[in-house]
Amino acid sequence: MTEKFKGACLCGDVQYEVTGPFKAFHVCHCSQCRRSTGTAHASNIFTTEDNIKWLSGEDQVKRYDPEEPGVISKAFCTHCGSLVPYLSAKSGMLIIPAGGLSEDPGITPQDNIFWKDRADWYDAVPGAPRFDGFPIK
Repeated sequence: MTEKFKGACLCGDVQYEVTGPFKAFHVCHCSQCRRSTGTAHASNIFTTEDNIKWLSGEDQVKRYDPEEPGVISKAFCTHCGSLVPYLSAKSGMLIIPAGGLSEDPGITPQDNIFWKDRADWYDAVPGAPRFDGFPIK
């Protein structure tokens, strides 16, 4: 039996279901992924294009394809801006933003790619204090 994993954008307008098997799970630190996500890295699961079923809101998805070759694309909900799955124009793979999944996908990151390009401040992250919510001041 193939496991199914549900995902959605922040506002819930876009909902989808993905199935494995998954090919890879990369945490990418390149400058393009950092700018695209606004965070220290992108956490993306890679699979084949036939492993997604859009449950709702597919018409709410906007795709950005840069004109410059080699620059990554991105797809997002037009209402809340959350990243959602898309087909890579370069590889033909389905790229699933791992943070959009509602359940544990049963795969963990296999590597940190473009590590040399990571944000200068990223190495301080593992040693930073940890809280279960906002720190109380």
